[in-house]
Amino acid sequence: MTFCEGEVVLSDWMAENAFVSWIESPEPWVVESDLITSVNLPLNLDRNLSSPSLEFVRATRRAAKETARRSPTRP
Repeated sequence: MTFCEGEVVLSDWMAENAFVSWIESPEPWVVESDLITSVNLPLNLDRNLSSPSLEFVRATRRAAKETARRSPTRP
């Protein structure tokens, strides 16, 4: 989904607050699986079914998508 003028606000927030790191691995799926089971990554729902915040995150995502679908968009 895109949010017109809101994209700029979101991009600015991400530039200041979202950090990314990575490692190279010949089997990244193994590293990902180990990471998901050893670190609380509440926004990563894939293979993270034991997260205590799973249902909260799912419900919040559903509500946010519904709000976005009802919101007017501008080119």
